[in-house]
Amino acid sequence: MDGTRPTTPRFRAELWIVLGLSLGQSAVYALLSLIVQISGKGVRNSTATLNASRSDREWLDFTLQVLGIGFALVPVVLALYLLSLDPDKPSPLRRLGITGTSRGRDVLWGMGLAAVIGLPGLGLYAAGRELGITAEVIPAPVDQYWWTIPVVILAALQNAILEEVVVVGFVMTRLRQIGWNIWATIVTSALIRGSYHLYQGFGQALGNVVMGLVFGYWFTKTKRVLPLIVAHTILDVIVFVGYAVLKEHVDWL
Repeated sequence: MDGTRPTTPRFRAELWIVLGLSLGQSAVYALLSLIVQISGKGVRNSTATLNASRSDREWLDFTLQVLGIGFALVPVVLALYLLSLDPDKPSPLRRLGITGTSRGRDVLWGMGLAAVIGLPGLGLYAAGRELGITAEVIPAPVDQYWWTIPVVILAALQNAILEEVVVVGFVMTRLRQIGWNIWATIVTSALIRGSYHLYQGFGQALGNVVMGLVFGYWFTKTKRVLPLIVAHTILDVIVFVGYAVLKEHVDWL
């Protein structure tokens, strides 16, 4: 093989590095959190806080929140850079279907995917809480400032970009280049997605595996990540902002 061309060992190393710096690392901590829940007061009586406050000083909390969002996107830049090193390939953004001429259609598809995933997702969360296999999820900070909602919207966008570019776009592309078949690639991507949600309990992890299967299948058919980013952003914005706005007015929240 031409020494200038990428090799399977390099692809494997890139997967471990990118995941180790991002969502693979999150999966290890999520598993540890789940073990602590099970060995302690149980999943039913545990809470999983998203977008938690990082300081009781407002300016520092804001600064840490924004810095966290920015640094979380560095693995995305790394993944795109590594894809750019592949010879004879389009630019990474075009290759993953993030740019192109069909952005309006991508947004519409993203809205449709959000509807397909979102409503069953709420039902699965409720069922998981009833069965005691899902922790109570607190999507937004309890103490809110004027900037809380804009920041949680940015956090929703960051989550969507990180997860869809890395777990769908990068991981699935590299696994296919290594030689994995389509279904092994889809299932592996979905299991990775579920693994870093284990801190929310078994129910939410399972729900995210199902979401991963749908999103992975979509990507294999369309080669476009942008609709997945749109869908994921919509889902997180609804959850984060909905909780922040309604938690004091709706008892079950």
